[in-house]
Amino acid sequence: MVKFLKPNKAVIVLQGRFAGRKAVIIKNFDDGTRDRPYGHCLVAGISKYPSKVIRKDSAKKTAKKSRVKAFIKLVNYNHLMPTRYTLDVDLRDVVTVDALQSRDKKITAAKETKKRLEERFKTGKNRWFFSKLRF
Repeated sequence: MVKFLKPNKAVIVLQGRFAGRKAVIIKNFDDGTRDRPYGHCLVAGISKYPSKVIRKDSAKKTAKKSRVKAFIKLVNYNHLMPTRYTLDVDLRDVVTVDALQSRDKKITAAKETKKRLEERFKTGKNRWFFSKLRF
């Protein structure tokens, strides 16, 4: 069977707290691990999308509206819907599995992820990823 859930693939989370949110795969575990004996992957996504930026807004207001809040999570393959999009944001060095072991590491990884996603949003690339999913 062809493996299509690869790193940098944009997915939509279907179950749990972040259901309906877009995320990007960082690392996948096809055969599972000892604690999770099923196919799963490490994802980083957007829990709070940026607001619509209007041209006439001030610079301060624009900066506030273009904020993003990120999450990091291990998700079962059954709870993900893959999309045709890929996101070329380099998060591999920031988000790792051992970053999820302690709360402090997870918070620092999420903050760095937030910073990198905001930079990507400001460049104007991957507009689909940063728009709220309407359904």
